[in-house]
Amino acid sequence: MPSDPTKPVKFARLRRAFGWFAVLLMRALVLLPLRGQIVLCKAVGRAVAALPTPRRRVAEINIAACFPELSAPERRHLVREHFGALGASLAETAMGWFGNEDAVKRRIRVEGAEHLRAAQARGSGTILFAAHFTPLEFFWVALRPLCPRASGMYKWQKNPVMNEVMNRARMRYFDELLVKDNVRRMLRNLADNYVVWYASDQRAPVGKNSALVPFFGVPAMTSTAISRIARVSGAALLPYYCRRVGNGDEYVMSILPPVPGFPSGDDAKDARDLLERLESYIRVCPEQYFWTHKRFKDRPPPLPDLYAVARQSV
Repeated sequence: MPSDPTKPVKFARLRRAFGWFAVLLMRALVLLPLRGQIVLCKAVGRAVAALPTPRRRVAEINIAACFPELSAPERRHLVREHFGALGASLAETAMGWFGNEDAVKRRIRVEGAEHLRAAQARGSGTILFAAHFTPLEFFWVALRPLCPRASGMYKWQKNPVMNEVMNRARMRYFDELLVKDNVRRMLRNLADNYVVWYASDQRAPVGKNSALVPFFGVPAMTSTAISRIARVSGAALLPYYCRRVGNGDEYVMSILPPVPGFPSGDDAKDARDLLERLESYIRVCPEQYFWTHKRFKDRPPPLPDLYAVARQSV
């Protein structure tokens, strides 16, 4: 991939060097037993949580907004454990990309495979409505056997090395990878009865395909495109989540039943229904959701900018 001409050459080279360093680190990690990888990487993540970084501040803001019932010490503990989960995700990504497939598959328990089989039997395509949990890259090896044909939507990574390595690793388990805004191709795949992995739980820009919807009771710009996609395609939509138990003792892939009455014709209501299901799952493993993402950014006035303090600390 050519360098961005607007970026200084030294910066582009540094970014690529960091990407290759991360790849080499992950390849080295998979030589260790998984439990040892998780314990080590969690410790590194928790150490990073002690640093006054802007991303730690974003996590603090998000967790305070979404869990007002927690005391200040409980929120600090959740932030620390979240960074531990981010550290563990390095090992989980390494195993998902470079590890022994049988060793990974043995640790995964699948819940709800019957829902996926029933959806595929309808013949109109299946949307796995996913969310950003830290161990998500660990689960492709268990998902693939359940999907005769599968495609995944992804967001282009800023680091060209990581983007290339990620896509190459994922193509071991998908028939096709689609850039997230390639809705036309996604509809074609659904018409061919593909299973499409689709995650749109993060912030959406203001526009005709988004709405201001409560997330843990806090208004957030949320994509509503999935309702239109399901309506046009006739595809079944199944919530799909994943989590780690302990220090990699077990991994759980949860495929939920179709959301009743979806799509309803009210796209904002549909988005709220999906977020309510996601919130319930997050409460099972709150440290494993991606809290370093600015979920409440770009809200229309008069809603306040929750991240103004975090920006000032950059």
